[in-house]
Amino acid sequence: MVSTHSRHLEQSGRQYLPQPPRDGDERSPNQELLPLTTQVNQQDCLEIGGCDVTELVKTYGSPLYILDEVTLRTACRQYREAMHAYYSGESQVIYASKAWNCLAICAIVASEGLGVDVASGGELYTALKAGVSPDRIYFHGNNKSYAELKMAVEAGCQIVVDNYLELQTLTQLSEGAAAPVSILLRVTPGIECHTHDYIRTGQIDSKFGFDPNQLETVFRWIADHDCLNCMGLHAHIGSQIFELNPHRDLANVMLDWTRKASDVGLSITQINVGGGLGIRYTESDDPPSITEWVKQVAEAVTTAWNAAQLPLPKLLCEPGRSIVGPACVTAYTLGSRKEVPGLRTYLAVDGGMSDNARPITYQSVYRAVIANRMSAPPTQTATIAGKHCESGDILIQSAQLPATEPGDILVVMGTGAYNYSMASNYNRLTRSAAVLVNSQTAELIVQRETYEDLIRCDRLPSRIAPTL
Repeated sequence: MVSTHSRHLEQSGRQYLPQPPRDGDERSPNQELLPLTTQVNQQDCLEIGGCDVTELVKTYGSPLYILDEVTLRTACRQYREAMHAYYSGESQVIYASKAWNCLAICAIVASEGLGVDVASGGELYTALKAGVSPDRIYFHGNNKSYAELKMAVEAGCQIVVDNYLELQTLTQLSEGAAAPVSILLRVTPGIECHTHDYIRTGQIDSKFGFDPNQLETVFRWIADHDCLNCMGLHAHIGSQIFELNPHRDLANVMLDWTRKASDVGLSITQINVGGGLGIRYTESDDPPSITEWVKQVAEAVTTAWNAAQLPLPKLLCEPGRSIVGPACVTAYTLGSRKEVPGLRTYLAVDGGMSDNARPITYQSVYRAVIANRMSAPPTQTATIAGKHCESGDILIQSAQLPATEPGDILVVMGTGAYNYSMASNYNRLTRSAAVLVNSQTAELIVQRETYEDLIRCDRLPSRIAPTL
């Protein structure tokens, strides 16, 4: 790792490099701005996974998602090992693949012993094609179609039921089945956290899950239908959360639900507390480590169930952002520059809201560096603009950067979660490629779309002749 001791270097892009762990503990990926393998080479260029980012752009083009395999696997392992260390009952860590669902990522997390949470037929199809065992796939969603539920039942995965319509549909699908359909019930816990309104899912006023006041009726309905096997309960309190106390509250709430289920003869053996652990997007962000989060969740559930003198349930959690978010960066090529005297400087990149919709959707904040001049001190404050025909297509409002030139490679940090998964073809831009880097090797895991891909599903009516 390149030294960052001098004041000059502290003011440059190198200030973002992963720092030595405190007290000898392994670094928690969600507390870093850049992937764990990041360093600066002798050419003063950014390296990730032993690969020069500027060379990756030359080979694969830009915008380019660069995913560090070591960081991804480290996050998976830290979740798994912390669960084993702090929870004496059975447990399962499940990757929330809505953060980024593709064949390679599903296969990697499965190889690390994680299950996969899916939220559509497409995500389910991808997980199955990646070789994920169906009994480790959990199917979410507030409006699953008949076809999607049929697909899930036939595959043999676990279904997290969100509403009465799904219960009724599953009852129909289970007719003549050899065994009951395995389900968990999603319930809104009424716990709010300090996060963006659009990523709060735990409060009562939410589109997700059964209202707690409905539970006794729901439990009785399920108890009257032997074709459904209600194994567990699910709750999720939000995303990009830095607080730990709400998870202790959640354990007590879920214990109350478990008791109500028992009153009507249902045996709840699984508790799924969702995910939501935040990551470090800026220097001021200070999220708990993966180990701290798991420890709090495990101790909360253990304390609640021991006090009730009940056997510990199988404890499930569903991290997504904190697994894949810090493992990826996006590399862009700088293009035009616009000076607005007395107001701001715009630097345009060759992507924008089509490869990262989070700034325009959630007002998300990111940090960036110039990958081909890592030690150059910052001398300008610039607004990083995308190339789309949209005034709101701004990736970063006030980026602190060195002097730049067209053709420089700008790297935005922490783009693994909800960037590729929310990507679009707005303005008919092709969706970006993604590479997996490890041990000085880069492998394509998502191919860049072509113009031909853009029109592959278009159909021109026979009565309309193309104008050439």
